[in-house]
Amino acid sequence: MERRRTLLVMNQIRDSKWLPGSLVLLTLTIGIVIGTLISSDVGAARKQPVAPDATPLLIPKAIPIENEFSAIAKRVRPAVVNIQVEFQEKSSRAPSKGNSREDFFRRFFGMPENPFGGQMPRERQRRRPGEGSGVIVDPKGYVITNNHVVGGADRIRVRLFDDDTKLYEANIIGVDAETDIAVLKIEISREVPFAAIGNSETVDVGDWAIAVGSPFGYRETVTVGIISAKSREVAAGRPRPFQKFLQTDAAINPGNSGGPLLNIRGEVIGINTAIVSNSGSFQGLGFALPSNDAARVYNQIIQHGKVARGSIGIEFQSNQSPALLRTFGAPDGGVLVGRVKPGGPADRGGVQKEDVIIKIGNQPVKNGDQLIAIISETPVGSSISVVVVRNGKHVNLDVEIEDRAELFSERAGVSQQPKGARGSETEVILGFSVKDLNQETRDRIGYRDLEGVLVTKVTPASFADDIGLLRNDIIVGINRKKVQRVSDIEKIQDDLKPGSDVAVKIARLAGHDNWATHYLAGVLQKTETE
Repeated sequence: MERRRTLLVMNQIRDSKWLPGSLVLLTLTIGIVIGTLISSDVGAARKQPVAPDATPLLIPKAIPIENEFSAIAKRVRPAVVNIQVEFQEKSSRAPSKGNSREDFFRRFFGMPENPFGGQMPRERQRRRPGEGSGVIVDPKGYVITNNHVVGGADRIRVRLFDDDTKLYEANIIGVDAETDIAVLKIEISREVPFAAIGNSETVDVGDWAIAVGSPFGYRETVTVGIISAKSREVAAGRPRPFQKFLQTDAAINPGNSGGPLLNIRGEVIGINTAIVSNSGSFQGLGFALPSNDAARVYNQIIQHGKVARGSIGIEFQSNQSPALLRTFGAPDGGVLVGRVKPGGPADRGGVQKEDVIIKIGNQPVKNGDQLIAIISETPVGSSISVVVVRNGKHVNLDVEIEDRAELFSERAGVSQQPKGARGSETEVILGFSVKDLNQETRDRIGYRDLEGVLVTKVTPASFADDIGLLRNDIIVGINRKKVQRVSDIEKIQDDLKPGSDVAVKIARLAGHDNWATHYLAGVLQKTETE
C-alpha cells in the first residue's frame, strides 16, 4: 500500500509543471550550503597571519618636527621666484629641400609646405625659452638674478611662490656684465615677500650654506651644504676681476642661476651663479657671487640704471710673484704695470710700462686685487695720487679716474699660439731651448718687434716649466736686461746663481698678430748633478 502511494506521488510530481523549478531550487540550495562551508574555511584561514612573528607598524600622530633648515625654508622660499624668459631668434631659410627635421615631420604628417599657399618665407622668428631663479629683495617687487639668465631676453615673466597659476611680467632695471648681476622689477600691485641681505664678509669656510632655486624647473628646491672656499676665481674666457666667488657643495644645477645662497640665519650671502662640471650637472662645485658685491651692484643699478667703476687705463698680469716684484724694486709688494692704454688717464698722468704701483691715495697696494678694489670704488672724474717704483726710485703722480666700461669697451680675442719653425736651437740652464728670430719667421708669426728669441722647447719640471713658460713664447728680457739674440741669454745666465730671483719678460700671442706682454718669475733652485 505504501509503495503504491509513493509511486502515485512520484507520478504526480513527474507529470506536474513544477518539476523543473523544483530541481533548480534544490540545486541552488545545495550550492549555497556548500559555498557557505567553503567560505567559512577560507575566512578561518585568512585570520592566520602570513608572518605570525612580525609586529604591525603604527603610524604616529602628525606632530610637526621643525629644525633650523625647515624654518629657513618656510621663511625664505616665498621670496624666491622662478624666472621664465623668451628669446626671439630670426633665422634665414631657403625654400625647403626636405633635409631638415621640420621638413621630415611635415612630410610624415602630410602637411603642405605652406598652408596659406606659396613658398614659406625666407626669414622667420623662433622663440627660444629659458629658465632661472631670482630672489626678491624689496617688497615692491625688485629682484636680483643673473645677467646670463635674462640678458637679451625679449620677454621676462616671473612665477611667485604663493601664486602657482599666474606668471607676472617683469622688466629689466639694469645689468652688470662684470659681476653677471641683473635687477628686475615685477609688475605687481601688491607687496611681496622678500629676503634679508646678509654680510658676506662674515662667512667662513665650513659655515652652513643653503641654496634655493629652480633646478631643471623644479621650483623652490632647497639644498644644503657648507661653504667650501672663499674668493674663488672660475676660469672661463677672459679674466673677471670683479667675480670672486663663494664655493659651496650645496647642490646647484642648471636653473638655480640667480637664486640665493643663504646662511644659517636665512640671510642672503650669495647669488648662485656657476658650476664646474664635466656633465653639465652638479658635481660638488657650485659658486655664488658674495652678497656684498651683489648689493653694491644693486644699489648702483636702482640709482643710475648701470654700474660705473673707476679705472686709470692700465693692464697688468694677475698673481705676480714676489720674485718678479723684487726684481723691479718692490720687495714689499705692488703691481707691475704691463701695459698703459695710449691716451688714457694713466698715460696722461705719467705712468709708464714696467712701473710698480705701490700706493694709491693713502692706501698701500700689495697686489692686483687691492688695486682694482681701490680704483673701481673711487668716483669717476676725481683725481687720485699714485706712487710708483721706477728704476729703483719712488715717483709721485696724479691720475684722473675714468669709467672702466668706456676705457675697455673692446677686448682682443685669444687664438692659438703659432707653430714655431725648427732650426738650430740653444738650450739654457733655466730649462728651455731658444733660437734667434729671422725676418721670415717674424713675418710668418706676425711679430713686428726687433727684440726677442723664440722658445722652441720647455723641459718638463724645469725652472722654465715651473714659472709657466710655453713653447712659442718670445723672450724679450731677463731681469730687466734686453734679449735680442740667443747670445744675450747665454751672457745673462752666467750671472745667475741658486737662490737668485729670475724675472722673464715674454711676448705671447693673444690674438691675430697681437702679442701681449707677460712677466714670469721665480727663484732659481739648486740643481743636483751626478
